[in-house]
Amino acid sequence: MSIPVVDFSVYNLSKKDATGEQLQTLSEELKRAFSQVGFVFLENSGISQEEVERVMEISKKFFLQPEELKKPFSRKNFQNSPNHGWVSLETEKLNPSQPGDLKEAFNTTSFHPDIKWPSSDAVRGFQEIHASFFQCCKELSLRVLRVMALSLSLDPDLFLHAHHFIGTDENGTTLRSLYYPPLRSETAKEGQLRCGEHSDYGSITLLFQDSEGLQVCTRSGEFISAPSIPGAVLVNVADLMQRWTSDQLVSVRHRVLLPPVGDSSTRQSLAYFVQPDNEALITCFDSSNKYPPITGGDYLLQRFSESYGKN
Repeated sequence: MSIPVVDFSVYNLSKKDATGEQLQTLSEELKRAFSQVGFVFLENSGISQEEVERVMEISKKFFLQPEELKKPFSRKNFQNSPNHGWVSLETEKLNPSQPGDLKEAFNTTSFHPDIKWPSSDAVRGFQEIHASFFQCCKELSLRVLRVMALSLSLDPDLFLHAHHFIGTDENGTTLRSLYYPPLRSETAKEGQLRCGEHSDYGSITLLFQDSEGLQVCTRSGEFISAPSIPGAVLVNVADLMQRWTSDQLVSVRHRVLLPPVGDSSTRQSLAYFVQPDNEALITCFDSSNKYPPITGGDYLLQRFSESYGKN
């Protein structure tokens, strides 16, 4: 099994709209991918490789700074948005049963005027570059959500109604810039990975990566390596979407392995985690009650308590 590749050019960010026939074809391709694999590569999305590299470049400059320059921007330092900010190495355990992940991250979750951003000469443009990319990802995500609703023969705006507040403190959608520093695999703790095995929390995730290392679990339980395709965005179904669709679309586990012995290269990726609005009530769309209703905000807090600990 491999991850399907779909051409999104008929509905990419440069197009105002697509014809009904084009959307129908696209929706069938996405449904096949999301119901069988849970992941799909979108080519020609309208987000360029140059835009991706720009965010990665400014992010890397931030990550390479001494820790004392990053600490003022730590996650949980921001009252309006407790998930916004820098996450230090080994702080997060995406697989709570294993040691902390060997990665750093910067979460862009809030644009509240009181938020303090990195602004030294070394990272000039940090806020503007992240804000611009956040908006591009938002627009692409809304298009994908619309096609997903069509693929299930639903009102095309059904999912959009629960994503009105992306980019505000009423919604937990996050652009996460990830940096995996060089390491010697033999020095890692037992069971430790660059990113522990997990499934994502919200509606969908967009992922842009600069190298291989990501593995995706198939429905048979086997992990397969996801290639790195320059210019393509890897999109996956997340847990709340699986609940919402009564398991018609599947959220699958994935992980980032340690580099091979002798490979000391870094790895970077950008993940755009799309969350329903905090107050949006997620119920099975077919009225099956297969999963109990839960709000987007409550579910997110529940999952954060598992990956960061109760405190």
